[in-house]
Amino acid sequence: MIRSLFFVARLAAAWFGLFVMLAILAQAMPVLQHQDTGPLFLIATVVTILVVITAFSHLRRVRLISGRIDANAIGNRQRRQIDVPLDDEETFHLLDAAIRELPRTQNVESARDSLQVRAKVESAEAGSHSALGTANLYNWWMSTTRNQILATVTPDGEISRITLICEPESGAWSDWFRVDHGANLENAEAIVRAVNRRIAERRRNERADAARTSTEKELAVAKLSLLHAQVEPHFLYNTLASAQYLTRNDPPLADEMLGHLIEFLRRSLPRTEDALSTLGDELDRSRAYLEILKLRMGPRLELQLDVADELRAIALPPMMLQTLVENAIKHGLEPKPGGGTVWILARRNEDSIAITVADDGLGFNVLNSGTGIGLRNVRERLQLVYGEQAQLSIVANFPNGVAATIVVPAQPVTETQSV
Repeated sequence: MIRSLFFVARLAAAWFGLFVMLAILAQAMPVLQHQDTGPLFLIATVVTILVVITAFSHLRRVRLISGRIDANAIGNRQRRQIDVPLDDEETFHLLDAAIRELPRTQNVESARDSLQVRAKVESAEAGSHSALGTANLYNWWMSTTRNQILATVTPDGEISRITLICEPESGAWSDWFRVDHGANLENAEAIVRAVNRRIAERRRNERADAARTSTEKELAVAKLSLLHAQVEPHFLYNTLASAQYLTRNDPPLADEMLGHLIEFLRRSLPRTEDALSTLGDELDRSRAYLEILKLRMGPRLELQLDVADELRAIALPPMMLQTLVENAIKHGLEPKPGGGTVWILARRNEDSIAITVADDGLGFNVLNSGTGIGLRNVRERLQLVYGEQAQLSIVANFPNGVAATIVVPAQPVTETQSV
């Protein structure tokens, strides 16, 4: 209460003092020395009463906006500091958007390099909410008609700090005679709320993305576990049946086939829940698989490997190479009467590695369009593990067959994220 009375008394005293000075100056002028100053003091009294009413209106407006009356709230010039847990670039865009959505904002100037935003804001009180419906001239003189905003973003380690100033367009001297009816307090509070709302919305989106990624990860792990669990039964049955036949007719060849089967099964054992494999391990698994098929298919299947030893330590999600090899056999070479060749190649290109599985089989057809479940699973897992850093492309191989290429970051398994 005392603070409110002091604020009203200060404004009234400033205006009354102004009229006293005018009276003194009038008496000092020879032309006006003998003029009656009574009307001037009457005007001063009326204006002072209007000033008191306007000041109380300002205080009431401030209390409605902030729920309190203190030195910071009743002032025409408002300053805020906001700590934002984002980098300076993101904070600048967030701040700029918050200021632009403020009602009656004009002439917004954004300086990206200096991380500053300036704007003008038309006062809602101008010409409409003056005390006792006084004339526009008095309202223009007593109340601020346009305010301005200056906001600066300062990087501070892992956070950014916003310094926000909302003030009348006129100089600081005018605060002795004018009030802003809480306009700058309202602008400052609105910008702070907008910034906090956008930060909260960003956090909600991040939590939603994290939950979605976690769900996708669990789904990918479940699909991988299913792949491990269902090493194609007919492949195992056919291999064991072939081995049984060879034990009676060609024991050394049967022993070789069982050795490849053991290697294949050993490489196919599930790893820890989401551990990545290496290109070397995946290549050994696929080679064991193809060697078994070579023993079964005979000269109808040829294998060509071109993978440098230094690339074997590169991380690769498990069963991914195997899926491409099985596709090449199942859709390309097995249906082809004369069989053909499977090529497995790996090439490093700066920070990425391209792994290609190609065949000279039947190629694309109605039943084999490159959009099967296995390939879709490969794409989903690449997106989950590497995001935009990885890709899968399926193209026709010249002159016959299909070439599938996986591109992943060239990182050792110890440096990559989990599947």
